[in-house]
Amino acid sequence: MIRFEAMLRTAMLVVLATLAMSFGLIGQEGHPLAGTWYGQWKPSATETKPVVFFLQWDSNNVVGEINPGRNSMPIKLVTLDPDKWMVHFEAQAKDGTKVVVDGQLENIGSYNRTVKGTWTQGTTKGAFEMSRD
Repeated sequence: MIRFEAMLRTAMLVVLATLAMSFGLIGQEGHPLAGTWYGQWKPSATETKPVVFFLQWDSNNVVGEINPGRNSMPIKLVTLDPDKWMVHFEAQAKDGTKVVVDGQLENIGSYNRTVKGTWTQGTTKGAFEMSRD
């Protein structure tokens, strides 16, 4: 009887340990910027342009493109300051114009986090906002 109780106790400890480790895996979702982001930038007070960011983590860098499709812009540089949750993107439009997006990552604990900041395309600068879908 004592041997059966010891085996049962060991089996329960193994099950509990396995469950405890699996909870840690559930919380892992990858890089905080990875995913498809939808938003808009406002080049003027009366104009709003929709934007889509498709971002992936390749184990070393965040890579992707802005507005996938005919008018896509490959992202050349992405930086993330995890202390302040500030992000910086650089891309180049088809006409050669440099695009720089700077913003702050918000709602970090949510899957549907947001980035709010500024979008600069050439000499035009405006407000920018996007959220991950």
